[in-house]
Amino acid sequence: FLKILPLLFVLQRAAFHSSPLKMAWQCSGQNNAALIGNLRSAGIIKSASVEKAMLSVDRGAYASRFAYEDSPQLIGYNVTISAPHMHAMCLESLVDNLKPGMRALDVGSGSGYLTACMALMVGTQGLVVGIDHVPELVSKSIENLNNDNKAPLMESGNLRMVVGDGRQGH
Repeated sequence: FLKILPLLFVLQRAAFHSSPLKMAWQCSGQNNAALIGNLRSAGIIKSASVEKAMLSVDRGAYASRFAYEDSPQLIGYNVTISAPHMHAMCLESLVDNLKPGMRALDVGSGSGYLTACMALMVGTQGLVVGIDHVPELVSKSIENLNNDNKAPLMESGNLRMVVGDGRQGH
């Protein structure tokens, strides 16, 4: 019942159609609020809903080292959490598809960071499912969500993390 969005195409389109005022790697901050503020100042974050979601999801709970640097970070199993500017670009590209009450599937949900942002954007009447084929990453993403005080999203059924092959949908 969930529709997979062609995320790679959306991200490529966003990269060619946006012109940030400064390079993304200059957006790093000392903490989550500074990082998000820098992404906003650079013109990468444009909408209030993306800014609110990213401010509400502390990247420090999802990346063990250099969480507030605007670069990808290893999270284990030869997988990275994407750079914050990529998360911002993705959410901006999907902003019209992540309105309250909507549903989304995050394929390759990794750390759970982007899935949490999406769940906040679709609100309590929406549903976001994060799916990853690495069981240990799904377990770690649930731990990350709990550490970021996002357990209520899972308890309410607004956010689900599952092990599976995202190519098969959910």
